[in-house]
Amino acid sequence: MSTAPKSSGQGHGHSHGHIHGHGHDQHHDDEFDRGLSHDLPVFARRRMIRLLAGASMVPLVAACSSDDSAGGSASDPASSASSSSSSGTSGADCEVIPSETEGPYPGDGSNGPNVLEESGVVRRDITRSFGSSDGVAEGVPLTITLTVVDQSSGCDTPKKGAAVYLWQCDREGRYSLYSDGVTDENYLRGVQETDDEGRLTFTSVFPGCYPGRWPHLHFEVYDSLADATAARNIAVTSQLAFPKDVCDTVYATDGYGDSVQNLGELSLETDMIFSDGYDQQLAAVEGSTDKGYTATLTVPV
Repeated sequence: MSTAPKSSGQGHGHSHGHIHGHGHDQHHDDEFDRGLSHDLPVFARRRMIRLLAGASMVPLVAACSSDDSAGGSASDPASSASSSSSSGTSGADCEVIPSETEGPYPGDGSNGPNVLEESGVVRRDITRSFGSSDGVAEGVPLTITLTVVDQSSGCDTPKKGAAVYLWQCDREGRYSLYSDGVTDENYLRGVQETDDEGRLTFTSVFPGCYPGRWPHLHFEVYDSLADATAARNIAVTSQLAFPKDVCDTVYATDGYGDSVQNLGELSLETDMIFSDGYDQQLAAVEGSTDKGYTATLTVPV
């Protein structure tokens, strides 16, 4: 989703199960610098699974086809299109948010630096670096509000006292701690604890779009703030996607020049992470470039 990160394949394999434990035993090395070559095997496996699943449904489709004349088409392209976030998901539609691997720039100790154990990482405003760094991420203002809910209760029960570690690239598509020019910065990374309603908010800037990835941000959900700041026991790792119309508007402003071309070469349907479904990960975004935007998403865990 100027200097782009080394990996055009910042996203990673997409799974619809939980990731238990921190995953620090994952192998993180120069494979990340090979972009798509690292992700295509996983992507190919996902496509094979979907093909096999589709084959198993052929008898069912055939049986249902005889009902089309009486009850209308069994498939409605308009109703199946992925176009909005699932912030209203509840009851029978409630599913755990899709899990993603953390990628090459997590900053959680699984691949190099660990910002989670540093004093100051628990904060709402992530636009500035903290500690010995003083850099500031520039860009269109963005407020991110996540609501963490309990999937086992039908997504009706908020997860009070859970914690989220969120990180993203800056306007130029760079990740602090990793990318050239910002290795000494730790901005656009932070931890927040959910309130009684399961909500938490970060103040940030709209991320740029770098080659090979749809505009997105990353987050890890923990059962408690203590787990988050100790970088242990991740409940789920996922990503949030941004709507195209908002991206087009933001990228027409100063500082996002490279993002225009990069976005033009991508789509949610072809992104290596979101191509197998993004309803649950597409944020609802409102606002303007003058006053800033607010992105909201419900996160069932």
